[in-house]
Amino acid sequence: MTYCVGLRLRDGLVFMADTRTNAGIDNISVFQKLHTWAIEGERVVTVMTSGNLATTQAVISLLDERMKAPSERSPGLLEAPSMFQVARMVGETLREVIAENKAGGQEAQNRFNATLIVGGQIRGSQPRLFMVYPEGNFVEAGDDTPFFQIGETKYGRPIIVRAYRPDMSFEEAARLLLVSFDSTIKANLSVGPPIDLQVYEKDSFHVGVVRRFEANDPLLAEISKSWGEALSLALESLPLPALSDEVLEAG
Repeated sequence: MTYCVGLRLRDGLVFMADTRTNAGIDNISVFQKLHTWAIEGERVVTVMTSGNLATTQAVISLLDERMKAPSERSPGLLEAPSMFQVARMVGETLREVIAENKAGGQEAQNRFNATLIVGGQIRGSQPRLFMVYPEGNFVEAGDDTPFFQIGETKYGRPIIVRAYRPDMSFEEAARLLLVSFDSTIKANLSVGPPIDLQVYEKDSFHVGVVRRFEANDPLLAEISKSWGEALSLALESLPLPALSDEVLEAG
């Protein structure tokens, strides 16, 4: 399983992805799911992947090959005129890989679906963030939907929905996402560290902070411990429901 989040802020974009993949509890591996390409001073493009590992690796490999040897039929992401066209190229590549796998007659044995988050900025336009579906179509983040999640999304979503602010600093956003990841890891063993973080500052056209949090990272341990304690204190501060016989009979 996977958990990845792309967050749209006033000052830029924040990406976070776990690295755990598994084919059963006794077959767990680490694979990078956050990939970035850039032309310094001109564009930065980031793709995060969730789904069938063979599919996502094929998509990333094809995108990488086409950037190294672009053609009129298969232009590379580093030649796209806009982030919309980048998302379109990624969607077309994903659809192509899935169609090829299904054509191989293995559809009944395995599902080759994948979902991707694509974000970045090209000079002359604003930072943009997209979620690309297995069919190749995509949607864009906006003021009403300022973040996207892929993979195991349900456990980490509530804290983002409640605490997100568009004017958060990058440090505050990273902390928020680490709490979201901690909640997911606690609830689902198929998601786990190392956790990759990347920050993109608006109009910098430069890959910003890149950091990997290993399982033994002191900050991860402190956030997990402090968040658990804070939740317990908040729960204890809430009013108790009245459950006496008199109240129940009156109800």
